[in-house]
Formats: sequence, structure tokens, C-alpha cells
Amino acid sequence: MAESAPTARTKTVKRNGAGAYEVSADICVVGSGAAGMSAALEAAKLGRKVILVDGMPALGGQAVNSIIGTFCGLFSNGTHGYQFTHLIADDFLHALEKIPNALYYRHGPHTTVVYYDEVAFGRWVEKSVQAAGVTPLLGAILRKVNVDGRRVKSLEFATRYGDVTVKATGYVDASGDAALAWQAGFACREPEQNRVFGTQMVVLENIDEAKQPTREEISAKMKEKGEQYGLLRREGLAFIIPGRGVAAMNVTHVETPLEPLAASEKALEGKDQAERAVHFLQTEFPECFGRSRVRAFGFPGIRQTRWIVGRQQLTADDVTNGTRFPDAVARTSWPIELHDHSSGHHWHVFPEDHVHYVPLGSLVPADGDNVVAAGRCIDADVAALSSVRVMGPCIAMGAAAAHALDLAGSGSVHQIDVAALQKRLTDNLDRTDKPW
Repeated sequence: MAESAPTARTKTVKRNGAGAYEVSADICVVGSGAAGMSAALEAAKLGRKVILVDGMPALGGQAVNSIIGTFCGLFSNGTHGYQFTHLIADDFLHALEKIPNALYYRHGPHTTVVYYDEVAFGRWVEKSVQAAGVTPLLGAILRKVNVDGRRVKSLEFATRYGDVTVKATGYVDASGDAALAWQAGFACREPEQNRVFGTQMVVLENIDEAKQPTREEISAKMKEKGEQYGLLRREGLAFIIPGRGVAAMNVTHVETPLEPLAASEKALEGKDQAERAVHFLQTEFPECFGRSRVRAFGFPGIRQTRWIVGRQQLTADDVTNGTRFPDAVARTSWPIELHDHSSGHHWHVFPEDHVHYVPLGSLVPADGDNVVAAGRCIDADVAALSSVRVMGPCIAMGAAAAHALDLAGSGSVHQIDVAALQKRLTDNLDRTDKPW
């Protein structure tokens, strides 16, 4: 019997002037990393209709797609400190603890850092967004912000499937690069002379965990033989979750310019650096890494590019002095971790009882009434931002952004009841019970 002919496809033609898709929500969150994910899920818990937008075709931002591999800044200083950030953080810690080898709490030498399986965490983000009824819009590039006076009215995105216009009452800029504030015409800051390097993460599999060298041994060898292997960064970290036989390697420094062609070029240079670093590890530490191979390259990890001009700028003195602001919304004790030179970084650790805070004033653009920034694009000087841009305080800032917009409603985030906001965020500001 002769095979039947394939069914003919319907022919379509793109018509000029076809309108964009239009969607509306109470709150639109731009960026789905630690801060944006937290903002979206917290806003949904408040009963708000939420749209979560990301430029990548996947949720999770750098926390998932750059394979950061560690939750930093979640705990106070000391080998077994108390948890700083709760709310959404409690949800994912409890969920991942139920999955074999998905979490590992590394206690010390200064604080508790949580290593995590990025695949398990990514699926938690996706399932949580779906369960919360948050509307995702992925692979969407923000190309225009429509503003009326001090209020953002709508955002226009380009996707491979067509243009999308999003209208909301309030907006969270968790883009990392202040993309929303910048395109709205709100004042922003960029580094002048100090470059802040990013990192190209790489995941190695087939390592021998029992033979792993110490961080100090890796760094000493990198300093000794880095030039021989063509390494830019002369220090390195290996994040190994016991029982998995894999390591997330943080051994590169990559420039992260805002100019698009230069950014693309540097992204490729980052992978070349990573390959050189892997060859170094395989050669110099063969017992641990000799049989290893690259399982995955993350997307380029970015620490700092552009950030808002807020009602208040967080400073290095505020961080060092542990200033608790009247409008504090987040806390951490993470060190000043400034990656401003290619071969290494500045690392200023605080005492065990130290806590520093992030004020709401650093999250609200001075020019806007219905926008709150969260994450690494809040207003802080370069050193201060290096201590609050890690995932713990970013998650706390995302929650604060959601609650601030909820309290503001159709009014201004500059005029909300701060006491009411802090009451909602009390676990992230004052709770000190230890989970151990």
C-alpha cells in the first residue's frame, strides 16, 4: 500500500501593522533571578496578579542559569549562625532538603554558605511560579518603557513570537542592570574607573571528592603557575556538594561591559578562561580532577553594571558601621567582596556579631512612584553593593519590593507606611532563632 502524502500546512503571511499582545497585572516583575523570583512569589501570596518577565527562555536568572551554586548571605556570621532571610527562603530550603544531595550547609570558617543543586533549584522555581498562578513571559527583551510623569504606565517587550505590552499598577526592576529604570528615563549610575568583574562558572563532573584540595592549595598553585596556563584570575573556589561527584568552579574573572558587541565578545572570552582553568586543575591536581570533564558552562555571571539613583544611597560606611536605618527592609553580614581587579578580589570580613541593613530608600528610584528595584541594581556605592548583592539579601529585597508595592497600591512607594512594611518583614529584620 502506498504511503499517504503528508498533510499540507496552512500558509500564513505576516501582515504589517499587526498589534502587539497586551496583558495586564497588578504587579510586573522584570527579572526572575533571586530578587525577582522572590518578589513575584511574595506578591502572589498577597493575592496580587503577577507577571514575571525574563530575557532568557528560562526562569531563575543567574541563580539557576549562571550556575552560581551557593546561597550566600543567608546566615549571620559564625560557624553556626542564625538565618537572616526567611519567607520564600524557608520554602525552597525546606523543599530542597527533601531531595537527596540537593543541599549542603558549609559551616565556617566565617559563616554558613549553602551549596545547592542548580537543576533541583531551577525546577523548584518553575513549579512554584506555576503553583502560585504567576504568569511567566520568557525570552522577552525590554525595548520601551512608557511613562506618564512619575509613573510607569506600560512596558513593551520583543519576543521571537511577537511583541508584548504589559500594563501594571506597580513594577519591580529586578533586571540586574536597572533596565526598567534606565529605559524609563530615571537617573542611573554606572562605574567610572573601577571595573567590576563577573565570573564564568563551569560545572565539572567525575571528580574524586575524597581527594579534593583545599581552597588555599588551589589559590596558592594558581598564583604560582597561573601565568604558565594563561589564567587571568589567580585564585579560585570549588563548590562541591558531597555525594554528587560534581563541582561548580568559580575560577575566572570576566569583564562585563554594557556595550552589546563588547559584552558578546567577553562572554566567549570567559569560556576560554574557564577551559584554561579546567586544564590547570586536571594537570596540577590529577587525583581529584584528572578524570573530570565539563558538564556545563553557565551563562556569564555578572556582579555589577548599572544601578538606580535612589532616594538614598547605601555606603561602605553604612555597611561597616552596621547602620540600622529607620526604613530597613533587609539584612546580611556578608563581607565586602569587591572584584575590581583581574587577578583577585578584596575581601573584608566582619566580626561575628556584625549585621548591616538595606534601607527602602535604596530600592526606590528618586524619579518614580510605582517602581521598586531589588537585587544588584539598588542604589549603593561600589563597595557597599558588593556586600548586599548576594542571594540572601537579594531574596529579602525582592520580598520588600512586593510588599512595598502592595502597600502603595495606586499611590506612591515614597509615601507608604514604613512601620506596616517592617511588620510584614519582621522575620527578615529581627528573627534570630538558629535552625541547627
